[in-house]
Amino acid sequence: MNDKTLQSAPHDLEAEQAVIGAILFDNEVYFRIGETLQPGHFYDQVHAWLYEEITRLIQKNALADGLTMRDKIKNHEGMQEIGGVKYLAALMANAGSSANAPEYARLIHDLSVRRELMRIGEHIVHDAKDPPDGKTGAQLLDSSEELIFNLAETGGISSGFEAFSNALTGAMTMAAAAFKRDGGLSGISTGLIDMDKKLGGFHPSDLVILAGRPGMGKTALATNIAFHVARNYKFEEKNGVRKTTAGGVVAFFSLEMSAEQLATRLLSEYARISSSNIRKGEIKKQDYDALVDAARELNEIPLFIDDTGGLPVAVMAARARRLKRTAGSLDLIVVDYLQLLTAQNRRNDGRVQEVSEITQVLKSLAKELNVPVLALSQLSRNVESRTPPKPQLSDLRESGSIEQDADVVMFVYRPAYYEKEPERGTPEHEEWQIKIAPIYSLAEVDIAKQRHGPTGKIELSFEPTFTKFGNRDNTGKHKDSQH
Repeated sequence: MNDKTLQSAPHDLEAEQAVIGAILFDNEVYFRIGETLQPGHFYDQVHAWLYEEITRLIQKNALADGLTMRDKIKNHEGMQEIGGVKYLAALMANAGSSANAPEYARLIHDLSVRRELMRIGEHIVHDAKDPPDGKTGAQLLDSSEELIFNLAETGGISSGFEAFSNALTGAMTMAAAAFKRDGGLSGISTGLIDMDKKLGGFHPSDLVILAGRPGMGKTALATNIAFHVARNYKFEEKNGVRKTTAGGVVAFFSLEMSAEQLATRLLSEYARISSSNIRKGEIKKQDYDALVDAARELNEIPLFIDDTGGLPVAVMAARARRLKRTAGSLDLIVVDYLQLLTAQNRRNDGRVQEVSEITQVLKSLAKELNVPVLALSQLSRNVESRTPPKPQLSDLRESGSIEQDADVVMFVYRPAYYEKEPERGTPEHEEWQIKIAPIYSLAEVDIAKQRHGPTGKIELSFEPTFTKFGNRDNTGKHKDSQH
């Protein structure tokens, strides 16, 4: 056995001792390193336990020093083996300088990351040699990327159980942000006032399903929301970490329309020029100038479009993870639409089972990246057999677990779509005009399921010329969708 075989994973016990000693000597040190260092970053398990106990005391606003820790270590076998109170005294006597403590903390964290990389590397090599459950190379690549992403995001592999006190802190942080934010939203604003009132915005880790029959405007509504979020993006940067303060970075997976088609829709909406006229070139000089100005203004918005058709859901998840790393932030994922995704394991269990697997991956991705996922969905033809043809939750059942996995299910319905225009100049056309007038620009969004809040219908305005949804005022007319 050579010396290399006997070497242990990279670590620095002296740095760990110096940090713990410094905190015991002066608890203020903890508040300068607490965001960097977690118990799991320590190589020595006794040091990890000590740091966790010290952290628990300080977070209760109690003093953590040699005296308060003395009673805690009496029954800890590991501490007694290395000297007990004498070891504690030695840590404090040889405490590192409080000024150097942040540097020691970064070193301990860095060594922890390197150890995790070694473990992941061994895991990848082992699975590549002997793939578990017959996994393909592509599947192994995706799971490996997920491990690397988790390490990059958290500085360590998922730790399993989380103390309720930590979850409570996160909940209060969210509530505080909502209290301070204009409009009191705890999630990302959609730009649609009534929708925000019902939902409180789109919340991190939620899977939101927007469903409707063809022609109802699902893509237009999703595009309007994505555009509003990206256009209102604001952030603050601290210690090289970017934190979104308004709007957000958007990943838009467009499996049906090309990126150019989506961009044309956005230009049409922003410049208020018919998208049909833009495509056909039937625009005047001033319209073209307006498009150029609009394109210049929209050029910098953080809206990223992937228009790959038939995308496997695992590949989509990998691209979302990569975008979060490269863009520095990711705040909303839009999928248009989920039935066009494919499952990683395409078995003979039928399309229902495949869509169920897709929705489960989308929900897992929302939780993993801590962002809302807005997924569009088609509905069965059963809708058309009703009068009026308004969607219901039962129309989703053919698609497996969509209703079960979703946190929010919304249906979009435009009554004017079903009122076909008769031949002009006929008495029927005059009757049609009277009937269509109050509903021509009306769109209904039925929030049929909301795991964390109320259900019910909201009314929006819809401008067919610009495929634009907006807020509806008391007279039923269109209002600007900006808050």
